[in-house]
Amino acid sequence: MIRIFFGALFSYLAGAIPTAFIFAKIMKNVDIRDYGSGNVGATNALRVLGKLPAAFVLFLDIFKGILAVSLFSKLFLQEPAVVSVEFVRAFFGVCVVLGHVFNIFLKFKGGKGVATSMGVLIAIAPKAALFGLLVFVAVVIFTRYVSLGSIVAGILMPFYNHFTKQNYCVVILSAILCIIVVATHRSNIKRLIAGRERRVFEKK
Repeated sequence: MIRIFFGALFSYLAGAIPTAFIFAKIMKNVDIRDYGSGNVGATNALRVLGKLPAAFVLFLDIFKGILAVSLFSKLFLQEPAVVSVEFVRAFFGVCVVLGHVFNIFLKFKGGKGVATSMGVLIAIAPKAALFGLLVFVAVVIFTRYVSLGSIVAGILMPFYNHFTKQNYCVVILSAILCIIVVATHRSNIKRLIAGRERRVFEKK
């Protein structure tokens, strides 16, 4: 079990790498949390830094999820296995997202976990990830609300995995990720209800 513990720890620390924060410091020597929505994710990087840096932030945040599930699960899987491979991959997936959201390097205030959750799903359930991406894109195109796209995709993911008969670890994982995504979007939900949520590419 000690190997799994260290795998979970490395997954958390990988998730906690504050990519948007680092890019903002390097490019503009600013704290991205003081601008835009104050979030350290790709959407706020788009508003503060522009399209190309935001694309890099998005890629790296997704990659963190893939790294934890695909690489760390192999490096730290205990032999003989005391738990299933599916459980370890799902567990490390949750840890990397928690690292991104509750960031130890930023006083436990990180991003919303959407991109890193996508990375986890790409590695563990690629068809589900594609479904979530299509839902996200459709909602954003129709409403121009990135937050709403993230919330709807997150909510539908556990149902998709259940009805497509994915491994129960994947279903539970997607349910946990759904809870995390909805919880981190609480302020967005309030603004959506009040009609004050900013649309993507909307100018101040």
